[in-house]
Amino acid sequence: MKIIHVTASYKPAYIYGGPIQSVGKLCEALLRLVVNVKAFRHAQDDYFNINVLSTTANGKEELDVEAGKSQIVNGVPVTYFKRWTKDHSHFSPGLLLGLRKMLRQAQHENIIVHIHAWWNLVSILSCWIAKWYKIPVILSPRGMLTSYTTGNRNAFSKRILHNLIGKSLLKYVHIHATSEQEKADILKIIQPKSITVISNLVGFKEEVSSRAYQVVGAPFRILFLSRIEEKKGLDLLFEALGLLDFSWSLGIAGSGKENYVESLKAKAESLTLNDRITWLGQIADEDKFKLMQNFDLLVLPSHNENFANVIVESLSVGTAVLVSEYVGLANYVRDKDLGWVSSLDPIEISEQITASYRNTNKRIHIRDTAPSIIKQDYNDEVLVEAYINLYNSILNG
Repeated sequence: MKIIHVTASYKPAYIYGGPIQSVGKLCEALLRLVVNVKAFRHAQDDYFNINVLSTTANGKEELDVEAGKSQIVNGVPVTYFKRWTKDHSHFSPGLLLGLRKMLRQAQHENIIVHIHAWWNLVSILSCWIAKWYKIPVILSPRGMLTSYTTGNRNAFSKRILHNLIGKSLLKYVHIHATSEQEKADILKIIQPKSITVISNLVGFKEEVSSRAYQVVGAPFRILFLSRIEEKKGLDLLFEALGLLDFSWSLGIAGSGKENYVESLKAKAESLTLNDRITWLGQIADEDKFKLMQNFDLLVLPSHNENFANVIVESLSVGTAVLVSEYVGLANYVRDKDLGWVSSLDPIEISEQITASYRNTNKRIHIRDTAPSIIKQDYNDEVLVEAYINLYNSILNG
């Protein structure tokens, strides 16, 4: 079995947030399975073969990598290709030619093209090439096929792309959704060949060090850790914080477009919140878990999230979460009682933050139990087996 992962951006382009982590983690876990199976069977033949095709995209910049040549990234064979256009179109003729060459050379093999994200020219044109060669395609939209996303940024361009080529391509693909909420959102827009829900693979701490308790009388420590963009709901959080009647502090970790960040800072100033907000900037991947441990509550009031890796990461170190009902993991948080869920109404967000502040016993319980729950529910071996079953079921018709 040959699996070609196609993604417009790949490690170390961490500026793109959670999807970079999820795609990389999946490819690395698949490679570990290959190694383990080979060792068990004492076989030299490939159980399956994995390749990643990506671009040098790194926001407005380019990754400092050798383009057009396969290289090993954390054990995974990755080929980066130069792009002709920047965010978010990522037009890369080299990648498309590379994919075409791979498909022509492997026409008699069991082969799947697994495309990550949508609404960029890498994804859409790669899907068209795979369809031309009658190769099965799995599409992981990663939040790109929801009514919020299609009607938000560049809505006119998306509508044109969808009507010209996207609609027919999406009928050809098998969809992988990361949550039941994402599945429901997708089915409101398209009817693919099939749709399967499998959670993201998420990196988290295997062992949790002792974490700081809330000091009596100290401000309630709230954390936002994500890309800073409109859909994340930071403006709503600011309005909610202005309604609180107890002492609090907010740490904002992440980066975003300068104009939008400045508009948020102006809003915070107009609400007289500035002295209680710390802008932490982009946090290195290896530092984020220690950061999360030092807060009492992680808040993600997003207008739309297909999954939200940061929720799993926060709970893995015992930090309770507050999410909007439009976050893919909202039902998980609710069902496991690992935090609080709110609407997008700033008044309700403030009420849920207050409920978290007052319910110290629940936060202590989450701190003590959440790490083991996450370790069990997001076990790499179990999840990667589900992906393998998906690949096999598609190849077997």
